[in-house]
Amino acid sequence: QVTLVESGGGLVQTGGSLRISCAASGREIDTYLMAWFRQAPGKEREFVQGMRWTEDTLFYRESSVKDRFTISRNFAENTVYLQIDSLKPEDTDVYYCAWGRVFGMHIYTGAKYPYWGQGTQVTVPS
Repeated sequence: QVTLVESGGGLVQTGGSLRISCAASGREIDTYLMAWFRQAPGKEREFVQGMRWTEDTLFYRESSVKDRFTISRNFAENTVYLQIDSLKPEDTDVYYCAWGRVFGMHIYTGAKYPYWGQGTQVTVPS
């Protein structure tokens, strides 16, 4: 069982930066893959980035995401972060962290992750 608590969302002007956090607690958290998803109203959750707790391999869908979004982790605090730079109005979404023992194409599928944070709203006014 893993519990995830997110923090750090808010309202940021276009071009600004924001870092959101996901603090994890539970057993064997170093055996999981950590991921960030985003969701707009009425749409499915979309994979943003992911990485394994014990590896530096980065998983992402689009090169544009890799350029402006950076996932990182703090071992001492059992926390994963998502840094978002050069924010755009289209980045306005609820951002969720997710943990799961996932591999291959399942990494990009929200339904394969059993543990989720509560979500944090990021708003970039147009």
